[in-house]
Amino acid sequence: MFRRLIPLAASTLLAIALLAFVATCTPAAGSASRELRAAPAPRQDAALAAQPRMETAVLAGGCFWGLQWVFQHVPGVINVTSGYSGGAAATAHYARVSDGDTGHAESVQIAYDPSKVSFGQLLRVYFTAATNPTELNRQGPDVGTQYRGVIFYTNPGQQKIAQAYIAQLTAAHTFAAPIVTQVEPFKAFYRAEDYHQDYARLHPDAPYIAINDAPKVVVLQQLLPQLYRAQPSIWHDPEPTVITVNLK
Repeated sequence: MFRRLIPLAASTLLAIALLAFVATCTPAAGSASRELRAAPAPRQDAALAAQPRMETAVLAGGCFWGLQWVFQHVPGVINVTSGYSGGAAATAHYARVSDGDTGHAESVQIAYDPSKVSFGQLLRVYFTAATNPTELNRQGPDVGTQYRGVIFYTNPGQQKIAQAYIAQLTAAHTFAAPIVTQVEPFKAFYRAEDYHQDYARLHPDAPYIAINDAPKVVVLQQLLPQLYRAQPSIWHDPEPTVITVNLK
């Protein structure tokens, strides 16, 4: 789905953002109501690393603009790149992915320091502020398989943590409806076009961002203050453009 972007006055933006924040407690058409509360910490998680290094997580759950902006505010996150995962290289382009028949999901690749933030903590942010895990093949106004929720695990440890966390949230009835987020092996990540990178941070006056994405950052700040930083990381071009992992 292509998103129309029209500048708005600052006062109008503030009103929209506040209304959207309140609306996070209200069910969208065809979705279950969500109580505005933080997801509990995962009982199964990797211990923080003894030394700084870089690891990656690949997550999908709606428009990648909002996903990128949320995770840019998480301490320990080094870089967040918008892109496509789940389909073939030939169709990893916005116009094709927007058709909804490529197998791709709009995704983010999160480069993070595991000595400062764990994979489980990233998933806690994901389920609390970044996505509604009860919406199937959609997020809010965006409808299609390209907006589905997926945790693309890059190693067996991530797989176990993700599956255990979903089971924990399900048993605790954290959400009023079943969690439909998928857990799939990561195969490749294709960086999105440059104009998508840092889009929410660079275009806060766009109605789509003010209504759908700015409230997610507010939710993160208010519900998980220990996993929020005011100054977001700024996207920088990672190398290579296509990243693959062999899980065998």
